[in-house]
Amino acid sequence: MVQASGRSSISFGSMTCSLPILAVTAATLAIFLGVVITPWLGLPLRSTIQSYILEAGFKGYSKNADFISDNNGQLVDVANNSTIPTYMSGKNHSSEEIIHVKPADDGISNQSAATPKRTAYNGEKQLQSTSTQAPSGSHDDSQDKTASTAEISGNGKKTEPIVLPPPISSENGTAKVITSGSSTGKCDLFQGKWVHDSLGPLYKYDSCPILTQAQNCQGNGRPDKDYENWRWQPMNCDLPRFDAHKFLELMHGKTLAFVGDSVARNQMESMMCILWQAETPQNRGNRKMQRWFFRSQSVTVIRIWSAWLVHTSSEAFQFAPEGLTKLHLDKIDETFMDYLPTFDVLVISSGHWFTKKAAFLYKDNVVGGQLWWEKGHERKIENAEAFAIATETALKGIVSHPDYKGLTIFRTFSPDHYEGGSWNTGGSCTGKVRPFTDNEVVANGFTDLMKSRQLYAYGEAKKNLKNRSKLILADITSIFAFRGDGHPGPYRSPDPNKITKRGPNGRPPPQDCLHWCMPGPVDTWNEFVFEITRRHLNGSSNDM
Repeated sequence: MVQASGRSSISFGSMTCSLPILAVTAATLAIFLGVVITPWLGLPLRSTIQSYILEAGFKGYSKNADFISDNNGQLVDVANNSTIPTYMSGKNHSSEEIIHVKPADDGISNQSAATPKRTAYNGEKQLQSTSTQAPSGSHDDSQDKTASTAEISGNGKKTEPIVLPPPISSENGTAKVITSGSSTGKCDLFQGKWVHDSLGPLYKYDSCPILTQAQNCQGNGRPDKDYENWRWQPMNCDLPRFDAHKFLELMHGKTLAFVGDSVARNQMESMMCILWQAETPQNRGNRKMQRWFFRSQSVTVIRIWSAWLVHTSSEAFQFAPEGLTKLHLDKIDETFMDYLPTFDVLVISSGHWFTKKAAFLYKDNVVGGQLWWEKGHERKIENAEAFAIATETALKGIVSHPDYKGLTIFRTFSPDHYEGGSWNTGGSCTGKVRPFTDNEVVANGFTDLMKSRQLYAYGEAKKNLKNRSKLILADITSIFAFRGDGHPGPYRSPDPNKITKRGPNGRPPPQDCLHWCMPGPVDTWNEFVFEITRRHLNGSSNDM
């Protein structure tokens, strides 16, 4: 899933181009303004916002097997037995969207790709684009920055305009990635290739008691092991193999925290499994967080659940009913913010839960929803924009907290590798036993979209740094597009009677192609954490 971009946008100016023709008389103009224009005031905005979501060609995935996409591209919330409206669901990827790129001479390279065919939308009509190239010409970001002018909401309050991110940047047909500049010959941790590593994994599947069983692929009977034997080779430098003893020494007296969803838990458990090889920690956790203490170097490792990174509530609000999760997009999640000053290194990530059923609140007004909406109300934003706003809120809150001076590592969106559907509609990653080559990678528009929203939020936060902390981007998305071999697939439990092969009708068994096997590729994320932290504490973080 090499990240590719390209979109069709709707110009706000197109709605006024016919006014000179219609303004024949003052009466005609008055009728036109009163009868035609007024009811349509929100449509161009709504169309533009919808196109962000819809152009991605939503490829389904699930977090805990409760959100899937059927074979017709319709997104289904299994837990709530509901579907996303047609105008939000898009289409599954076709064979025409396979990206062919010149293979590297050796290893598995991270290369650019051409832009796949996209789905363009006009209002609530779906039109299939036949172009395979990114649109040419410049784009006026001002047309996309504000969702609406101030207006009076249903509760009589004056609503504030919603600042939205610009469209996906395009450079050589790929989503623009913030890196340290590979063209200068400098070390770039996030550009490089996968190379075979005869040293094998950093730990064994049976040497880590904290490992979640669903990601214990070898313990669940996965027959192949070579997916454990690849390491990431950055461009113009090396990524050192993780040394648990040296990491604990580096972090002497410090606290490392992981904040996010189940994929963040995946990364935290990987870190714990690596460190467990050096020392057995003490469990000092409570109901609010997991907390482990390594006595030899007085190092604390924490995990706090925050799937959306912003404050949530369930009480009825305006026309959003009681029991429905409400995301307060402009209010950071106090669950982790209360502890922020105690963190020396924070690894934060999110994204996959924004496909779940929820209402989006901004400035104390309901402005959008996912898998839910009440007819008769204008929907101002969809889930990708909600994700962008929430992420910007979280990162800005972190870099402006007066008592925080730690290092924040912001990890980008983790790609899934379902092929042919989702987890229970024929989607599969079975049979993937090595990293993809360039011409085996398929573009995933939704992943591309979500990452672009993260890059926007990251850039805004960097411009608003107000404390002594440091914010670093860990751009793993494109790198891990190559690692379709690293997921549990059907090996999600130790049940000896589980189905792991295709049935008589050729359908594969249900499987997890979102989370990562441990040990496996996810351990590389923590080698990035080690190297970024080392450079930061040694005063060389500008080299990243």
